[in-house]
Amino acid sequence: MLYPRNLEQKLGFDKIRLSLEAFCESNLGQRFVKKIKFSTEQKSIDKWLTQTNEFVTIIESGDLFPNSNYIDISPYFKKARVENSHLLEEEFFDIILALKTLGNCLEFFRDKREDYPSLSELTHPVFFNEDLLWSLDRVFDERGKLKDNASDRLYEIRKGIAAEKQRLRSALDRIISHAKRQGYTPDDLSITIRNGRMVIPMLAEYKRRIKGLVHGESATGQTIYLEPTEVFEINNEVQELEYSEQREVVRILTELTDQLRPEIESLTGIMQFLGLIDFIRAKARLARDIEACKPLWSQSKSINWQKARHPILLQNHRELNKEVVPLNIRLNQEGRILLISGPNAGGKSVCLKTVGLLQYMFQCGLLVSVEESSEFTLFKDLFIDIGDEQSIENDLSTYSSHLINMKNLLAHVNKTSLLLIDEFGTGTEPQYGGAIAEAILTELNAAKGMGVITTHYGNLKDYAEKTDGLANGAMRYDLKNLRPLYELEIGKPGSSFALEIATKIGLPKSTINHAKKKVGVKQVSFDRMLGELQSQKQEVDNAEQRLKQREADLAELTSQYQELKAHLESQEKKIVNKAKREAQQIVKEANKEVEKVIREIKEQKAAKEAVKQQRDRLERVKEKHTFKEEITPSKTSEEIKVGDFVRVIGQETVGQIAAIKGKDAELKMGALTSFVKLKRLEKVTRKAFKQQGQVQSYSGFDYTSKKADFSAKLDIRGLRAEEVIPVLDRWLDEAILLDAKELQILHGKGNGVLRQITRNHLGTFKEVGSFKDEHVDRGGAGITVVNLK
Repeated sequence: MLYPRNLEQKLGFDKIRLSLEAFCESNLGQRFVKKIKFSTEQKSIDKWLTQTNEFVTIIESGDLFPNSNYIDISPYFKKARVENSHLLEEEFFDIILALKTLGNCLEFFRDKREDYPSLSELTHPVFFNEDLLWSLDRVFDERGKLKDNASDRLYEIRKGIAAEKQRLRSALDRIISHAKRQGYTPDDLSITIRNGRMVIPMLAEYKRRIKGLVHGESATGQTIYLEPTEVFEINNEVQELEYSEQREVVRILTELTDQLRPEIESLTGIMQFLGLIDFIRAKARLARDIEACKPLWSQSKSINWQKARHPILLQNHRELNKEVVPLNIRLNQEGRILLISGPNAGGKSVCLKTVGLLQYMFQCGLLVSVEESSEFTLFKDLFIDIGDEQSIENDLSTYSSHLINMKNLLAHVNKTSLLLIDEFGTGTEPQYGGAIAEAILTELNAAKGMGVITTHYGNLKDYAEKTDGLANGAMRYDLKNLRPLYELEIGKPGSSFALEIATKIGLPKSTINHAKKKVGVKQVSFDRMLGELQSQKQEVDNAEQRLKQREADLAELTSQYQELKAHLESQEKKIVNKAKREAQQIVKEANKEVEKVIREIKEQKAAKEAVKQQRDRLERVKEKHTFKEEITPSKTSEEIKVGDFVRVIGQETVGQIAAIKGKDAELKMGALTSFVKLKRLEKVTRKAFKQQGQVQSYSGFDYTSKKADFSAKLDIRGLRAEEVIPVLDRWLDEAILLDAKELQILHGKGNGVLRQITRNHLGTFKEVGSFKDEHVDRGGAGITVVNLK
């Protein structure tokens, strides 16, 4: 049951219908828009929602779907049913265009059956006689006129007309040339058609100079239109041929109409299909316009909507370039009826209408403007009491009309009903209005219906706080700036902030104080406490948002760290494995040389000179696979201390201990400082350290050439997030080692991901003194300028 009869207008669904009609391609779809009705069948609703959702996918995918010529040809069927009648050429052309659109639709769904199964099912009952389309299309041209070769007879007639017209034109050209020479014709002379016959314009004063029949004159009377006598017969012949042409055209059209007549029933079904497709596409277009989706079905007879937005408000605000504040709404068995309180113009009524309109749209098979995770349930009844129904004719006051609505609600509300009541209990003396409203609310709650009620009455807020099945809700208000936030908060009542708003408007202080005394200290304190609680809640929410953002940033940094750690471990494994392979190869080659030397000594029977030669040979092999003497660690077993020269075991680069902290050492290698575990270090001689400084070589690092080749600008645009950090590390290490001072990292603006990763990672280098955006004229936020210490 829907109450009252004008429920659609009350909720604004009539505007949704208008939007849908505007999105239709033709009146075929608009007919379906007019037939939309509230359904209580879950299976039907789910089918409609799925069809619309699939069409949204078609639109968003960019698939080429027929968008034109959804022409309503059904008005031609009545005419075609009459024996010996015929449709006109333009009517047949409409039929051809509509059938081609149908063929393209059917072909689309044949190819995309698996992608759009629900829409494809709509094609099953459609019967498409392709022979009919072929027989029509072959005799009509692209302008919708019968082709010359539509029949042999028509071809001959039109060929004769063309020949006679050419003969007629030649004769007239000859006459016109003579008339021009004599000055009988106006300057802008051209052959004209009058009464279906070719004539020539002549100046009225010379009309007797050439024999012929006058077919009329100009508006001024200065020019007459003359058919010369010598072209009478030719004109007659042309006219007779044109009559024959028209008779042949009628004969062909009658024959085509006879072919069409048995197909009228199937064509009716085709119109139904094209109208339905046009309608579903209009629903999909509306869904995209109001950012709607297909929600979930609730399994527990409850409403749980996330980011619900009033669709009409969304459309209006978009035109004004304003945002719509989304609502989170929850109704369940613990809180079936939600009482929303708060200041006037704070969004209470919009919230209530949002619930009603979205639920009505959902049960009409339209996608709704909520998050996809939202859950909807099914209601068999929808009752609303919104707005002023005062009636002079029926002698009803506003309050009387509300009571009549309440009477109907109490008579019909049950557990399958959704009720929406705006400004509950207003319109009469508050003391009695509040009491009656509380009594009605008690009965509505007992009926187990779900609903939303807006009110200012304090007794209803108190009652909801203490009663199972009822829940308080408040429209949030910025008490500091005295402005509504349009956000719904479920769980506590709201204040009307009447005194605060009156103060802001500028009522005299004496008037405000007098009002406070009338209300009583207790009520004023209660409202103030509500306001302070709401303000504190706002601060807590803001702090929570900041904390969530920090947690998200931390999670991102952790992910980056894990990626970097995995990359470094992978690189370390590669280096170790490579070193092992090289060592194995060295040992293998050395063993071969030793075996070869032993064999040759034996063959030469240990001659002294031969033994010496083979020993020298082994020494050369040894030198080849041994590190330079100057970076060989000393054999001393002294404990490592600050100032000692050391190297990392297994590497060639030598550094000096700058500090020791527990089991870690701060190792300085040129401009580069690193922290290394003490157990990974071994001492070397000062001579080895100095020698390394003289050659300026760190494990094969040529300082001079690197200094010349190094670029202070790094371009990381186009890299993936996981690729950035290794590239950045290598480049910064070189920059630090080469003692660079100012660097530039080109990451682009985009959505800011590369910029954020880069700057987060720069913060981990203590050698980085500062970093900032480049000057706006030289790239701005797309370039980070780095200054090294």
